[in-house]
Amino acid sequence: MTQLADQLTAIAEAPAGPGTAAFFDLDGTLINGFSAKAVFLERLKTLDVTVRELWEISSAVVEMRMRNSPVDNLMGKAVKGLEGRREEDLMTQAYTLFRNEIAPMIYPQARILVEAHRHAGHRLIIATSATPYQAIPVREDMMFDELLCVTDGFLTGELVGNSLWGPRKAQAVTDYAEREKLDLAECFVYSNGGEDVPMLLEAGRPVALNPDAELDRYAKKAGWPILRLESPRRGTDLTSAVRSTAAMGAVIASAGIGIGLGILTRSRRTGANITSTVAPDIALTLAGIKLDVTGTENAWSARPAVFMFNHQSAADSLIVTSILRRDITAVAKRELERDPRFALLGMIFDVAYIDRGDPAKAREALLPAIEKLHSGISVAIAPEGTRMPTSRLGRFKKGGFHLAMQAKVPIVPIVIHNAGDVMWKKDFTAHSGTVKVTVGEPIPTTDWEPDKLDSYIEDVRSYFDRTLGYD
Repeated sequence: MTQLADQLTAIAEAPAGPGTAAFFDLDGTLINGFSAKAVFLERLKTLDVTVRELWEISSAVVEMRMRNSPVDNLMGKAVKGLEGRREEDLMTQAYTLFRNEIAPMIYPQARILVEAHRHAGHRLIIATSATPYQAIPVREDMMFDELLCVTDGFLTGELVGNSLWGPRKAQAVTDYAEREKLDLAECFVYSNGGEDVPMLLEAGRPVALNPDAELDRYAKKAGWPILRLESPRRGTDLTSAVRSTAAMGAVIASAGIGIGLGILTRSRRTGANITSTVAPDIALTLAGIKLDVTGTENAWSARPAVFMFNHQSAADSLIVTSILRRDITAVAKRELERDPRFALLGMIFDVAYIDRGDPAKAREALLPAIEKLHSGISVAIAPEGTRMPTSRLGRFKKGGFHLAMQAKVPIVPIVIHNAGDVMWKKDFTAHSGTVKVTVGEPIPTTDWEPDKLDSYIEDVRSYFDRTLGYD
C-alpha cells in the first residue's frame, strides 16, 4: 500500500513542467461517491423525476451492475430527463448542486495530490464518463486545465456520442496526448475503477486511487501503486457529536461567566474580553481542533484594525477569535441575530448586524463599527458575506473595505486554509484535525481613494488567492 507521502515524492521526482500530465477520473477518484447519484437525489428532492423515469433509470442501474454493461444506457436515460431545459439554467443548477452536495464529497487528500502536480507545473486533466453538468464545477474549483468527457445534448435530451467508459476513456486520453504531443510514458493516470484499466495501461505512471475490488486485484498483479485516501468527514459520528456538544457547552458557559463579570464590573468590554480569551481555546480543544498559525505577530502589530477572513465553516468564528483574543467585535449578516449558536455571543460582543439585501441599511449599520474602531476595538468581518463550500474564494463585498477606509485603520487578512476539513459549511458537528491559518501583514488604508476601491479590493483578494495557492 502506497502512502500519500510516497506519492507526493514520486510527483516531485517526475519531470517538471507541462510536458508531464496527470489524468484523474472523477467519480470515486476525486470525489467520494458518484456525482450522478447526487444529481439524481437532488432531482428527487425537488420532485423533478417522473415515475416512468425513475423506473427506467433504476432498471439501467441494475443492468449495468449485473451485466457489467457500459454506462451509455444509464447516461442516456438520465440525460433524457433534461429534455427541453436551457443550458444556462442547467449550469446554474449544476453550481448549486456542487455547492450543496458535490463539494463536500471531494477528498481533501485529492486536493493535496492535485496541488502537488500543479506545484510541479504538470498539466491537469479530468477524464470522466460524467457529463459537463457534473464535472465543470469540480474542474473550476480544483483548477484543472482540461476536461475530457461526453458531449451532451441537454436541449434535445439526447446523448451525443458515447460516454467515456472503459476503452473509450483510454482512447480519449491517447487522442489528447497525441494532439498535445505528450509522452504518456511520463504521465500519471489516477482511477478507482476496474473499467479504467485500459486507461491506466496507457500511462507510464498509473495509480490505483481508492480502487474497487477489481482494480485492487489488477493493480497488485501489475505492481502499480495503490493509494487509499481518507474519506471527507461530513455529517455526524458519536465521537464528533459528543466533542461538538461539549465545545458548544463550553462556549455558552464561558459566555455566561463573561456576562456575569461584565455586570459586576459594569463593563461589557471586560465580559467580552474574558469570553474571547477563554471560550475559543476551550471549545477548539474539546472539539479536537488544533491551529497551525503563521504570522501571529501580525494580529497584534497594528490595532485597531479590520481583520478580514475567508469564510468556509461555522468553526471560523472560533478560529479567528482564538487568534485575536481581545478587544474585538464583528460585523455579521442579519440572519445570525436569530441563530441560537451565535445570538448570545453577538450580544456579548455587541456585533453590528447588516442587512445584505438593503445597501442603505447596511451602510447605516456600519456606523457603530466605525465608532468602535475609533475607540480602539478591532472588527472582524468575512468579506465574502457567506460560507463557501470549499476553500475557493467567493466575491468580496465592499462593506468591510468601506469600513476600514472611513475609520482610517489597516486591513489585516486572516487566511484560513482548510476549516472545511474539520467542519463543512452546513454541518453542526466538528471533527478533530489541524487547521492551517496565515495572518498577513497589515495593509494601510490611510491613503486610499474612494474611486479606486475596486482595485484595492482586488489586491486584497489576490493576497488570499496567492496564500491559498490559487494564484
